[in-house]
Amino acid sequence: MRVVCISAECEPWAKTGGLGDVVDALTRAVGARGPGGQEVEAGIPHTVQSQVWVGTGAVMGVGDIAYADHVERPVDLFLPKYRGLEAPAGATSRSLTVPDPLAESGVTEVTIVEFEARGYRVRLVDHPPAFDRPGYYGDENGDYPDNGWRFGLLCRAALEALLVDGRPVDVLHLHDWQAMPAVVLRDCAYDAYPLIARAAVMATIHNLAYQGWLTRDQAAGLAFPEELKRVMKPHADGILLLREGIDRAELVNTVSPGYAQEALTPAFGMGLDPALAGLGHRFGGILNGLDMTVWDPATDADLPANYSRSDMAGKAVCRRALLTELGFDPNGDGPVLSMIGRLDPQKGFDLLAGAAPELVAAGARIVVLGSGDPKRIAGMREIATQHPESVAIVEAFDRALARRIYAGADLYLMPSRFEPCGQGQMISLRYGTPAVVRRTGGLADTIVDVREWPGEGTGFLFDTSSPKALATVCRRAMEYYRRGGEEWTALQDRGMAIDWSWEAGPAEQYAASYRRAVSLRRDS
Repeated sequence: MRVVCISAECEPWAKTGGLGDVVDALTRAVGARGPGGQEVEAGIPHTVQSQVWVGTGAVMGVGDIAYADHVERPVDLFLPKYRGLEAPAGATSRSLTVPDPLAESGVTEVTIVEFEARGYRVRLVDHPPAFDRPGYYGDENGDYPDNGWRFGLLCRAALEALLVDGRPVDVLHLHDWQAMPAVVLRDCAYDAYPLIARAAVMATIHNLAYQGWLTRDQAAGLAFPEELKRVMKPHADGILLLREGIDRAELVNTVSPGYAQEALTPAFGMGLDPALAGLGHRFGGILNGLDMTVWDPATDADLPANYSRSDMAGKAVCRRALLTELGFDPNGDGPVLSMIGRLDPQKGFDLLAGAAPELVAAGARIVVLGSGDPKRIAGMREIATQHPESVAIVEAFDRALARRIYAGADLYLMPSRFEPCGQGQMISLRYGTPAVVRRTGGLADTIVDVREWPGEGTGFLFDTSSPKALATVCRRAMEYYRRGGEEWTALQDRGMAIDWSWEAGPAEQYAASYRRAVSLRRDS
């Protein structure tokens, strides 16, 4: 089975958040095991392992038959060549002529830069007018108004490169709205080309809040007039790329079962809940994994001391070093509460700002690391000015500091208003730092409340999205920490013992979903 992925981000080449981490780790895991999930001979039926398509109750059971034309490695990943993205030594390049609705001649030249990357093949689309810019999606003035053209060009270049390859594609795996032009183009521009038209599409939604709205004028950069006539209603104001992906893909998934269930409701569906509900058994959730080799306190080179489940001594060293780095008293015994994330209303930094005075009065030290909209951190910045001995704010994207915070903090906070999956809580548990999270989406799927399940809990959950509710659960967690003893060490140990690896389940679920998408496409 040949799987081709398209994404706007992939770690370590391009990343603004969790999307980049997930695309890299998932593509690598699928490539390592083979996109079809197991080696099979061309055209020979094989047995599919039992898999629940979460969120709908549909099951592909043991003994169901799926077919693969061939098994092929590596998985291909198409990614824009943004400013500053350097290909490694040994990469190859070739020019490609791509249809371009905005070009006077109707075509434009791009360069495809290819190299192998840890189990999959990266294929960078290099076109400086589109991607050699200060930001991936926008600048200080907001989103680039020609994003429809930019990411439409990414997808056209990918499809044209696949035609040049001359080999059938079984599955196009599209990540978020930036990749959805590929399925639109499959249906309105490449439907006469069997190599593309027969490909099944699996669309993964990492966050419903980002949907890719294009006005009618902006859509002119996405497709030629005759193509747009097949896509847009005559009097429509524009096109919503994520909605198009939902309507056209064979399968659609989100990145946790809990978020899939929430996405079917008006409160969380961001206006797309009717479209998602209309998919029935073709929509569900697969919980993200975590790269257990990348995130490992026993080998993490950014930590002042390494440690593991069997020897936790290094965590105390990391705690003391972090306090010193932040300008806190390293001899103080106040619990260290941490929060790392994108400065976005979703993440609940304002909730922490509202809760912080009560927490500081109760003896907490608080460290926040974030980048994005500076207005989102204004409340915390004011509190840090008032209490520099207890609150530290670092407004930056700093991978190494993030690792030191995961290791050196006592508690990790994720008070998200909604959370498709989240990886911060998985990482914090991996580093022996229990998590305090709101009961929503993937957070509710991954954290077990220790008060509700004393012998199984891995953290602390709260329900109401308010500063008071956050302060209350943090006070409870701080008391648990201060009691210490076997209860606390057992809580840490349970979190560190969890196997979050992609190989432990998610990769096989995706492989089974690829097979199912192919079957649905062939039956359509």
